[in-house]
Amino acid sequence: MRKIIFSLFLLSFLFSCKDTAKVKAIKNTKIAKDTVVKALENKADIAAEEFKNEFNILIPQNYRTFNNENPVTALNEKWIELYQESGEYFLGKANFKIEKGYSECSGDSVLSILSEKKVLLLMDLPKLKTGKIKSLKIDRDKIWPKEKLSFTFNNLNYTLRGDGKILSEEKVSTDDDKIEIFKKVEDYKLYLSVGNNPEKLLLAETSFNDTFVELLFAGDIDGDGKLDFIFGANRNYEEDRVILFLSSEAENGEAVKKVSEIAVQFDC
Repeated sequence: MRKIIFSLFLLSFLFSCKDTAKVKAIKNTKIAKDTVVKALENKADIAAEEFKNEFNILIPQNYRTFNNENPVTALNEKWIELYQESGEYFLGKANFKIEKGYSECSGDSVLSILSEKKVLLLMDLPKLKTGKIKSLKIDRDKIWPKEKLSFTFNNLNYTLRGDGKILSEEKVSTDDDKIEIFKKVEDYKLYLSVGNNPEKLLLAETSFNDTFVELLFAGDIDGDGKLDFIFGANRNYEEDRVILFLSSEAENGEAVKKVSEIAVQFDC
């Protein structure tokens, strides 16, 4: 009888140990999983914070006031504006008006930047020299995947090359009543090469919502004799996003460097 009781006790003890081991394994697995998730979240946060503006830029647009903050309040007469006149580009001291308003769409108060000139960009970069600047006439503003756009500036050859997946194509009407082919693209990358130097990745976007990257300006903003670029890179049709690249800030063998961007949302 004692042998039977002892055997039952031994079996119970062994199963208890086995169950405890399982519980410990499950707990350890859960901790490991949570650790991985947190690590991925932290990595994503770091990636999102990688780029910080070296100086602020603005475009003539309506800006929402959120938590009593509005980017327009930073704008003053020390800023420099890039504007177009008679097909030429100029840098001048910022000349603007700020108008208060209200957005029925979002329910937010807004500040609007108003300018008498055709201003492309406002920059908090007082060191820029004002006056006429050299620029290129842009005949084609979109560089679709598998396409290239080449031009020469001060005896240097520049080539922009697009890469990515084209999902579909359709004919659309532009603002100036022209018909063009619009392509739905994902995993887009835009590369730049100068002279015989290897091409470098300029910008990348995973997807677009009825939008695409546009070359808005190519010219010498910073006065170093090399091309600078301004791109429109709206990720959706309810956004105005502009990115500025300057050659004078380039490093590590690159031709230009991304120095600032502004993204304005006007969704409801």
